[in-house]
Amino acid sequence: MTARNLLGLMLIAPAALAVAAPASAKDYLTIAQAQQVLFPGATFAPTAVTLTPDQIKRIRKQSGVRQREDKPRIWRAMKGGNLGWFIIDEVVGKHEFITYAAALSPSGRVIGIEILSYRETHGGEIREAAWRAKFRGKTLADPFKLDRDVPNISGATLSCRNVLDGVKRLLVMQQVALPAL
Repeated sequence: MTARNLLGLMLIAPAALAVAAPASAKDYLTIAQAQQVLFPGATFAPTAVTLTPDQIKRIRKQSGVRQREDKPRIWRAMKGGNLGWFIIDEVVGKHEFITYAAALSPSGRVIGIEILSYRETHGGEIREAAWRAKFRGKTLADPFKLDRDVPNISGATLSCRNVLDGVKRLLVMQQVALPAL
C-alpha cells in the first residue's frame, strides 16, 4: 500500500465511523427546570434514601421491574406544605437510557412526568405533552398496560413500555421506601 492510499484511508475512516454511529442524544430539561415544570414555585429538599436488599426485592416483586439503584435520586417538593416527591430515574429504551423525572403526590398518584434526556435514534415522540399527560393521575390501582393506560407510539414501543414500567416501579418504591409526607 502506498503512502497516498494509506493517507486516504486515514481520512476516510473517521468519516465512516461518524456515519455508522450517529449521535442522537437530546437533552430537553435540567433537573432544576423539570422540578419547576412539575412543581411550579416549590422548593426542593434532597432526600437521601438507601434501599435495603429486602426493599429492592419487594419493589421488583410488586412492580415486576428490577430496581437497579439502591440510592435513587429523590427530592421532597414543598410549597407551604409537602407537595410530594420528585424523582429522577432512567430506563432503557431500545438500546440507550432515557432519563426522566416523575412527580408523585403524597397519596401515591402521578402528578406528571418529564423527559430530561432521550438518547435513542427513534421514538422521541414520548417527549410530546399529550403522551406524557396520559400518566397523570395513575396509581398502583391502575393496570399499567401499554395501549390501555398509555398509548403505544409506533417505532417507540420499547421506550413507551419501559417508561410506563419505570413509573410503576417508582410508585411501588414510594410505597415501600419513602416516608409518608
